[in-house]
Amino acid sequence: MQGRRVLVETVDLVKHFPMSSGLLGRARSAVKAVDGVSIRVYKGETLGVVGESGCGKSTLGRLIIKLLEPTRGSVKFDGIDITKIPTKQFRPYRRRMQIIFQDPYASLNPRLTVSGIIGEAFKVHEIVSSKQEQKARIKELLTTVGLAPEHADRYPHEFSGGQRQRIGIARALAVNPEFIVADEPISALDVSIRAQILNLMVDLQQKFGLTYLFIAHDLSVIKHISDRVAVMYLGRIVELAEKNELFSKPLHPYTQALLSSVPIPDPEAKRDRLILKGEVPSPLNPPSGCRFHPRCRYAKDLCSSAAPEFREVLDGHFVECHFAPDPG
Repeated sequence: MQGRRVLVETVDLVKHFPMSSGLLGRARSAVKAVDGVSIRVYKGETLGVVGESGCGKSTLGRLIIKLLEPTRGSVKFDGIDITKIPTKQFRPYRRRMQIIFQDPYASLNPRLTVSGIIGEAFKVHEIVSSKQEQKARIKELLTTVGLAPEHADRYPHEFSGGQRQRIGIARALAVNPEFIVADEPISALDVSIRAQILNLMVDLQQKFGLTYLFIAHDLSVIKHISDRVAVMYLGRIVELAEKNELFSKPLHPYTQALLSSVPIPDPEAKRDRLILKGEVPSPLNPPSGCRFHPRCRYAKDLCSSAAPEFREVLDGHFVECHFAPDPG
């Protein structure tokens, strides 16, 4: 990635959700959804983020595009710290970053036609100058995502899940963004149409020069669409590397366990399944030291007392583990 333009960068990004308790509703604890994440997303790439449910993937995506305000830390978009920009002055940046939501059934307003759903973006950002231009632009977007222009006058309930997700993609494209957070965009869809949506997103990326943060829990999907992969566990990025290297040379014990669970197409092939002990700890009270140590088969005394550094152990390969291989 040397020489590539950094489009998005997070520095020690933290998001804690206070939990109220007691008669006065005072916050006595907090859910540590994202707890010190520092990553870079390069222009034109797809950075996949993978991990178990509840690890903070979606919260991270929403923090990056400022749908949530961080507890601390910063998000830089094209070199500008957007966490310091007041909401009223944020509109020019909002046009440059969009999100595709997980549930196509809940993310579209059922009272609006497709034309109204997509047209809202044009009104908010004052993109078109006339109704005729807006109508032509909506039909162009529908064609781009594989829908018919006459679908513009229909309501969301008249479409299948895959078609609704295409509408959501068209809405995201309406403002000509540079960066899109795709928050598990195919997990709610039938298996038969998931590949179609993935291939559409790849085609759109090539056509419009888009940059993706692609969030998923399905490793096969991440492998198909990503350039680099970040593995997340309990609010932390524990490993980050180029896709092929991470799948062929996982260094973190959690990543190794995740990859060992991926089904193998060959019924005669054998793989040692790494079964993690225990349950995922609560983000209300994460373990001390390395957060993975209660479930790690390699854990030593150091792991419970000191938090490991997120360090580069191979070229472009980062890992948060005390005992990961060190080429130095």
